[in-house]
Amino acid sequence: MKDYKKYFFVPEEREIVYKALTTQKTINLWTGEEALMIAEPNTEFEIFSGAIVGKNLEFEENKKIVQQWYFGDEEPVSIVTLKLHDQKNGTSIELLHTNIPGEAYKDIVDGWNDTYFAALIDFYN
Repeated sequence: MKDYKKYFFVPEEREIVYKALTTQKTINLWTGEEALMIAEPNTEFEIFSGAIVGKNLEFEENKKIVQQWYFGDEEPVSIVTLKLHDQKNGTSIELLHTNIPGEAYKDIVDGWNDTYFAALIDFYN
């Protein structure tokens, strides 16, 4: 199991970025694909037409999102924490993704950089 941590910058206000990450309709817009999201703990979610699935664990409005991402029956569970910070001209997102299965690590890192955050950043540029 491996961990991945990185900061991303989105050129939009923190409250808007938070809504983009937690509102189903907005996720559909920036991903260009179907999503299922309810910003409540202990709800299941799907992003990118089911390519990413898991369970929402914690929400701190406009500040933090914690999710469990599913990788079959892997233990320990894989946890994604997104912390949003105000920056000049936008929002810094601190990503920490823990317990990524070794065989999936490269694909997950590439997905964070080239798909997930690339689409979100591009949406606001």
